Amino acid sequence: MCQTTEDAIKKILVHIGEDPEREGLQETPARIVKSYEELFSGYKTDPESLIKTFENEGYEEMILVRNIDYVSMCEHHMMPFLGQVHIAYIPDKKITGLSKLPRLVDCFAKRLQNQERMTVQIAETLFNELKPKGVAVQITGKHLCMCARGVNKVNSDTVTSTFLGAFQDDPSQKSCFLSSIPA
Repeated sequence: MCQTTEDAIKKILVHIGEDPEREGLQETPARIVKSYEELFSGYKTDPESLIKTFENEGYEEMILVRNIDYVSMCEHHMMPFLGQVHIAYIPDKKITGLSKLPRLVDCFAKRLQNQERMTVQIAETLFNELKPKGVAVQITGKHLCMCARGVNKVNSDTVTSTFLGAFQDDPSQKSCFLSSIPA
């Protein structure tokens, strides 16, 4: 039996006790399909293609972009989680445009995700494409699957970090990064 995504959404509406033909819900299946196209647009983007590189002209200190907002969808409950990403790297021979870092975040956030994997994906992509001396990524997330259901803890948030290269090997570099981002 072949059914459209809109038909599947109508079945969900019936399952939860709603009438998909009710005036307020008649266009809901189409709206959900359209929203999914945006929410999951990261599958259509090759993350490596986002990192355009330029020759580094002697800059040797940490480059940090803080407070990159994101919204993602938890792969376990298909509920949103959202927060901020902080990304730092210490360049070697190459740098990238600052706008590429938020684009990289969006690429991975706009997929079914878990925060831990997203943290590693961002760090490893940047590390592999730029070949910097080090990469640090920290993500803070508020997970609606914890806030609106289950344990119902609306004030909890989750922090994940990945440190590669100099940020992993040199405690002073890690400390510099951590002291430069919001607690």
